[in-house]
Amino acid sequence: MHRDGAPSVSLPSVTDPPTIRTVPALEAPLASGLRSRFAWALLGLAGWRVVLAQPVPPKCVIVFYPHTSNWDFPIGLCAKWIVGIDFRWVGKDSLFATPLAGAFRRWGGIPVNRRESTGFVGQMRAALDAHDDFRLVITPEGTRSRVAHWKSGFWHLAREARVPIGLGFIDYARREVGIGAWIEATSVAAADLERMAAFYADRTARRPEQAGPVRLKK
Repeated sequence: MHRDGAPSVSLPSVTDPPTIRTVPALEAPLASGLRSRFAWALLGLAGWRVVLAQPVPPKCVIVFYPHTSNWDFPIGLCAKWIVGIDFRWVGKDSLFATPLAGAFRRWGGIPVNRRESTGFVGQMRAALDAHDDFRLVITPEGTRSRVAHWKSGFWHLAREARVPIGLGFIDYARREVGIGAWIEATSVAAADLERMAAFYADRTARRPEQAGPVRLKK
């Protein structure tokens, strides 16, 4: 049992490559409705498939990597509509100062000021504690440009809230997008990142030269 009383979920482990490699792409939308069917048809026409390691925990932190292109967002949004799960996602606050701000919020967007320390981890920890269903997607690079390391907020958040980490990805070589595995944060961040690096090793960004290494700042 998790600390909040939610039942534990059996999670595929990144230490078992066969389990990770064989997560099948969806054969049909999981959600019903016109939006889901439209998203399914749109991605299908573009040659994309959606992958989802199941079951999806009711509370979790999902990293999305690699993130190097504006195209990542509409592809990921279509995947969200196809699976029909209310994933929340973190975006830079400037996105929410545009005419699309209302749509972004309806689609699960949460603005964050990446230029300053705003207590984001504490705020999201409170949200996880307050909700029975809260699945948060974070881009650990924090930008589409190449960076030397990931931001550590997602790891601290998952560990403090005692929720699983989902390994979300977009792979332009295989034309796949989704969540490939779930892991539990341990007490050793470096070891967790090593496991993540093994999972992401063969995932190809739209701009591979912009994808930074899977590691935290030393």
